[in-house]
Amino acid sequence: MTYIVTENCIRCKYTDCVEVCPVDCFHEGPNFLVIDPDECIDCSLCEPECPAEAIFAEDDLPEEQAHFLQLNTELSAIWPVITEMKPAPDDAAEWDGKSDKLQYLER
Repeated sequence: MTYIVTENCIRCKYTDCVEVCPVDCFHEGPNFLVIDPDECIDCSLCEPECPAEAIFAEDDLPEEQAHFLQLNTELSAIWPVITEMKPAPDDAAEWDGKSDKLQYLER
């Protein structure tokens, strides 16, 4: 099983989660983070660290967010690994909780 970063991370991109990951499975894009499902060891440390509550265990993934498993797999193959916390975007709080953010995902 893996953990999956979902839609609410888009344009929020809080990086609190990357600091606790023991296997450095987070990858960073311009306005979104993803987890490499092949590297994730299902330790669950990242999920409670996400201020946007955008990380889910695969078994708990909401049905309407299921396509994010494929997106995490695809983008983790091309984006660089991130291992240290960075400041959130200035407008992160404004985007937290907004719906239909997939259209804003920058690849």
